[in-house]
Amino acid sequence: MGHWDSEKLSEIRSRLEKRVVTLPDGTTVPCVGQGTWHMAENPRERAEEIKALQLGIELGMKVIDTAEMYGHGAAERLVGEAIKGRRDEVFLVSKVYPHNSGLDKIATACENSLKRLGTDYLDLYLLHWRGRVPLEETVEGMEKLRKEGKILRWGVSNFDTDDMEELWGIPDGRNCAVNQVLYHLGSRGIDFDLLPWHRAHRLPIMAYSPLAQGGSLRKQLLTDPTVQSLAEKYRVKPLQIALAWTIRTKDVIAIPKAGRQQHVLENAEAAAIELTPEDLEKLDRAFPKPRKKVPLDMI
Repeated sequence: MGHWDSEKLSEIRSRLEKRVVTLPDGTTVPCVGQGTWHMAENPRERAEEIKALQLGIELGMKVIDTAEMYGHGAAERLVGEAIKGRRDEVFLVSKVYPHNSGLDKIATACENSLKRLGTDYLDLYLLHWRGRVPLEETVEGMEKLRKEGKILRWGVSNFDTDDMEELWGIPDGRNCAVNQVLYHLGSRGIDFDLLPWHRAHRLPIMAYSPLAQGGSLRKQLLTDPTVQSLAEKYRVKPLQIALAWTIRTKDVIAIPKAGRQQHVLENAEAAAIELTPEDLEKLDRAFPKPRKKVPLDMI
């Protein structure tokens, strides 16, 4: 566990173990995992990124999310290195490009991801976003991979409510295990109809970029007076309040990317912050949810 205090790490881990999300097949995963978008892009940061992922595993953040798109496979190779010898401790998620999701290509795409990750199966395989391949065909390909044991379950990403309705209406479409979408305090479009749809169908959401992806919006989250006052109240950083908000319910798994060990530790600690109804009311006033349907945010 490196230079970190082992007692502190085990306390954080035990708290995280109590905050779980249940998938449709009954499997439970921690509400905070690890994202890898933009990892493996700078060779000088590689060693620290691997250590960060490994610290996350030690802390119980066993969901590691990657994709064939990230760094053209480089992120998958990085994850493969980080999880070597400890595959059974990890819930491994990868994503297929839309243009690789047809019956003629999905098996090869999956096999290539498995090779880069150094494993023979994925815990979850997602369609990265909708493309031109008919959904029925992608679902058929996913089901085939599942029956072959290459993947244990499959899901989708960047699907809005009408996409989910369409998926639900096709053969085996209801075997979908999760929908991964952009969701954070500054991007609440899914609160209007997509999240209620998911709750009605008992299907968890996986939130990517739960701390906002750089730029002015992230700055706004950091400098907002309400977020700052709550950070002072709980003696944490503003972004930890933002992350605690994203995982405030029992049906959202957040996958913040953290390429540094200190950030991983802070993300894990956020799982211990239980915002009160009064806290949530204040945040609702500062960052109101939409009153009408808005297009699904994607980055």
